[in-house]
Amino acid sequence: MMWSNDYKDMLESNVPLADKTWFKLGGDARWLACPRTTGDLADICKRAAGDGLSVRALGRGANVLVRDDGFDGLVIRLDAPCFKTIRFDGDKVHVGGGVDLMDLAHQTSRKGLAGLDVLAGIPGSVGGAIRMNAGGRHGQIGDVVVSVTLVDLDGQTQTVAHDALAFDYRSSAVGRRIVVSAILQLRKEDPELTLDRFHRVWTDKKASQPLAEKSAGCIFKNPPGHSAGALIDQAGLKGTRVGNASISDVHANFIVADRATRSSDILTLIDIVRERVHDRFGIDLELEIDVW
Repeated sequence: MMWSNDYKDMLESNVPLADKTWFKLGGDARWLACPRTTGDLADICKRAAGDGLSVRALGRGANVLVRDDGFDGLVIRLDAPCFKTIRFDGDKVHVGGGVDLMDLAHQTSRKGLAGLDVLAGIPGSVGGAIRMNAGGRHGQIGDVVVSVTLVDLDGQTQTVAHDALAFDYRSSAVGRRIVVSAILQLRKEDPELTLDRFHRVWTDKKASQPLAEKSAGCIFKNPPGHSAGALIDQAGLKGTRVGNASISDVHANFIVADRATRSSDILTLIDIVRERVHDRFGIDLELEIDVW
């Protein structure tokens, strides 16, 4: 990867990823890039593709489990100022892919712009949230997306409208492309109402999820017509432990860990849950987290 010399001020090698994820687990990335502009990002992706490197974008690390032996490829982080801009235009907001979703939801709620207030308490970056169509019982981010500007892994940049993004439950057509920016369509309301809704959703999450412990959010998607957490609970798995990882007593679709935990402990628990739920209910649980 001799071309890395061209980006030595934006690239690091053998970078620990644990402290960059909510689980605080996993090994190193072979390469970590923090591009300064969209042009840098596109060029780095194109050059990495030419070297046959796998590429992943890492936002706030809230929905990611890195394996113990790390990631043998290139990790992109959109930490530069150009990827963290927020610009309000009436009831629309133009936002960078690296913006923190929770902060954005709070800002828009205070301004009396409804649409993101229902996502209070969902961690992650805007880019990561759009990629997985993050949301909950109150709504999902795909509901407010007008368009998204993406860089694909061959270095091509394109702007894609809402209908072409195929938003569905915890999925979209973004795939492995990197969200550079997005335009979101919100709606004007009384700021007291939007801020109150934000706080009510946030309070509900704090009461029903183990937010004070290390986790990566929900581990499994809800199967059609079912709650993954309820299925895991009914299978008698709450509190089940492997090493220093355990299924949360607060919400069974969360696995919590401490510093001594290995990623392999989490993966073993995932296998146990899948097998038990399938044996008990005949349902195959699909992962919501992204395992690297």
